[in-house]
Amino acid sequence: METLIFDCDGVLVDSETIAEATLVELLGEWLPDLAAETVLRQALGMTTGHILRHLEPLSRYPLPVDAAERVDLTIEARLATDLEAIEGVAQVIASLGLPMAVVSNSRRRRVLASLATTGLDARIGESPVYTADQVERPKPAPDLYLLAARELGCAPSDCLVVEDSVSGTTAAHAAGMTVIGFVGASHVDPGQSQRLREAGAWRILDHMHGLEALIADWQRERRRVTTH
Repeated sequence: METLIFDCDGVLVDSETIAEATLVELLGEWLPDLAAETVLRQALGMTTGHILRHLEPLSRYPLPVDAAERVDLTIEARLATDLEAIEGVAQVIASLGLPMAVVSNSRRRRVLASLATTGLDARIGESPVYTADQVERPKPAPDLYLLAARELGCAPSDCLVVEDSVSGTTAAHAAGMTVIGFVGASHVDPGQSQRLREAGAWRILDHMHGLEALIADWQRERRRVTTH
């Protein structure tokens, strides 16, 4: 069963700029000897806990014991007022004929709140949502995508994934899925397309209005392989 899987942050909702600014602000207080670019290099696509575990040893300052929870709560408060859907994604979802799912490295409460804030929950309907709190090893490990495939009852090779981060692309590719690297969110820098290709992205998408054509290309390639 062919299935389209969306990451959430940076693919369905334009949240990464808000999340990154919040992270830089808080870590500027807690780990003032780290440069902002060091923080951001670690941030995209990773869980909050993973980011903090990597950054704390780089600083001579300790993080607060509840740092991860404070980061997540602050980000979620700002998302509740400032978050917007990725341009064009609601229209694309409404026109798709494939089964869908959402696979996110954020915690479930944040994903559901983000979808509700932007109105995308109504577009996605009953499509399942899988989040980092369901696996021991989140992205970049393939576990979350493999869980989604098992729960959906489909082979990983039948899944087409839309991801914006190296972490997520690495995870989906390692799971045996085809990955479209999305670079249309507001946080993306010019080098991201190449990084996503190097992580295993099959194609690069810079605006959601091009997604239907890529889905059709993927389906044609699958049929060609099957008939030869």
